[in-house]
Amino acid sequence: MLKFNRREFTRVLAGSGGIGLFSVATEAGSPKVSESKPGPGSITDVQGVRVGHYTDSRRPTGCTAILFDNEVSAGVDYDGSAPGEQLGVMLQPTSLLEGIHGILLAGGGPMGLAAVPGAVKYLDEHHIGYDWGVPNIRVPIVVGAVIDDLPIGDGRIRPDAEAGYKACQAASAGPVAEGNVGAGAGATVGKMLRAEGFPGMKGGLGTASLRLGEIVIGALAVVNASGDILDWRTRKLLAGARHRDGRGFAGLTETLKRRLADPSAHASLKLSDEILHSTTLAVVATNVYFDKLQLTKIAMMASCGGARAIDPYHTTGDGDQLYAISTRSLRRDVPVSAVGALAAEVVAEAIGRGVKNAESIEGWPSYRDFTPHV
Repeated sequence: MLKFNRREFTRVLAGSGGIGLFSVATEAGSPKVSESKPGPGSITDVQGVRVGHYTDSRRPTGCTAILFDNEVSAGVDYDGSAPGEQLGVMLQPTSLLEGIHGILLAGGGPMGLAAVPGAVKYLDEHHIGYDWGVPNIRVPIVVGAVIDDLPIGDGRIRPDAEAGYKACQAASAGPVAEGNVGAGAGATVGKMLRAEGFPGMKGGLGTASLRLGEIVIGALAVVNASGDILDWRTRKLLAGARHRDGRGFAGLTETLKRRLADPSAHASLKLSDEILHSTTLAVVATNVYFDKLQLTKIAMMASCGGARAIDPYHTTGDGDQLYAISTRSLRRDVPVSAVGALAAEVVAEAIGRGVKNAESIEGWPSYRDFTPHV
C-alpha cells in the first residue's frame, strides 16, 4: 500500500534530481548544447527509460525519442479531438498488443510522423523488437505522436526519418534538457484568441519526477496548447494570451466570459482553434508493475494534470494525447488510483516546466522574458 502525505510529496517533487547539460544533434551534424537549471527530476529517473532530442538548426522544430532498456507495458488516453498519431490505437485495451519498444514525439504536424520510421530503423539495427518467428528478424513497435509547429519559420522544414534516428542516437538515461528542444522546439501556447488580436507565448518541453521509497513516477510533456498555462499549485498564469500592448495576460477564460455575456459581441467572436493546430503530448512512466488495462486508467487519471495546468484544455481543435508506460521492474501491491492521482500532479509540474524553461523566438515571447529568474 502506498503511504504518503502532501508535505512529503511537495518536498520530494521539489528536491529530487537535477537538470544539467544535454547534447542535442542538429541538422548540421554538430551537437547543440542546451542548458537547464536544476529542477524536480525527469522522466529518466524511472530506471530503464532513456530520452534523446533532435533539434533542427534551420527552424524551431525537432523530435524527441523515448526508448526503453526492455519492452514496456503501455496504455493511452485520447481526449483531444484530432490526435496526430501512429500505432497509438494499438494501445487501446481491445488490442492484444501489451508492450512497446519506443515512443517518438515530433513537430511538423501530421507530416512529422515521417520521423517515426527513423526510430524503427534504429531499434531494428539494435535487434530490439518482437520475435517474428523469422530468423534474424525482430519487429520494433514505436508509437508516434506529433504537434503542429508549421507556422513557426519555414514549415517546409519538418522532422524526417533521419531526425528520428538521430534522436534515438542521442537517447540517454541522464537528465533531460527542457524548453526549446526536440519536439518542443517550435511549441507555442495561448493561441485561442490570436484572431482577436491577443498574441500568445512560447511553449516547450518539460519533465518532472516523484520518488516515494522504491516507487518512481516520471512525466515528460510537450506543451503546444491553445489555452493558457497555469502554475497548478497557485493557479497563477505562467504563459498564454497577452494584451495587445504586451502588458500582462488577457486571461482566456475571463475574456471569453466577458465576450459571451455581451450579445452584441459574442456573435462575432473568432477563436483560433483550428483542427490539429494545438496539441499537448505527455508521457507518464513508472517502475511499478502494471498491465495495459491498468495503465489505460492511469493515463486517464494523469490527463487530469493537464486540466490543472492548461486552461482551457481539450478544445475542439486540439489533439491532446497522454501515454502511460510501466517498466515492470517493481512488483508491489500499489493501487492504480494512487499512482494515477500522483501522476496527474507530475504531469502538471512537467507542463509548467515546459514553459518556464522555454526561450523566446520571433513573435513569441517566453516566460523568461517577463520572469528572468526561473
